[in-house]
Amino acid sequence: MSIRPDNWITNMAKQHGMIEPFESSQVRDGVISYGVSSYGYDIRVADEFKIFTNVYSAVVDPKSFDPQSMVDYKGDVCIIPPNSFALARTVEYFRIPRSVLTICVGKSTYARCGIIVNVTPFEPEWEGYVTLEISNTTPLPAKIYANEGIAQVLFFESDNECDVSYADKKGKYQSQQSIVLPKL
Repeated sequence: MSIRPDNWITNMAKQHGMIEPFESSQVRDGVISYGVSSYGYDIRVADEFKIFTNVYSAVVDPKSFDPQSMVDYKGDVCIIPPNSFALARTVEYFRIPRSVLTICVGKSTYARCGIIVNVTPFEPEWEGYVTLEISNTTPLPAKIYANEGIAQVLFFESDNECDVSYADKKGKYQSQQSIVLPKL
């Protein structure tokens, strides 16, 4: 398995609709950068958020997550409370080829502010908008800028296709169109 460079990403995006909308170069002027980078793609966060709240003193249970623990918010800037988190989704829709696996890591601009972005790998043949988990590890409110860069996706291509893809398994997060809460 090898990491794929910018020209591979550009070709796959154009030929197979792997990333839509696709930005073929790095956009940086006055924004947190997004678009193609040397060995990856910097994704943007959309303007839709679900901000965690503890109003109902719920227990966070991944097997039975209470949707009342989240407050829906739409806007150009999202403020995440201290020591809390928000869920969001990407601007980009992904279609991952059967021989590709991705790893997503937060951008250093946010990480240097104590804001951590967590995303699980995009498995072969997974598609959809990516649900992002954005943690504010600081004791202060944190700003997240919609439609700007939030994380970088690294693409790894195998010499062989996988035996069983995410689509084959009928994965529970396949083709998600919005922010999706935990499912069992």
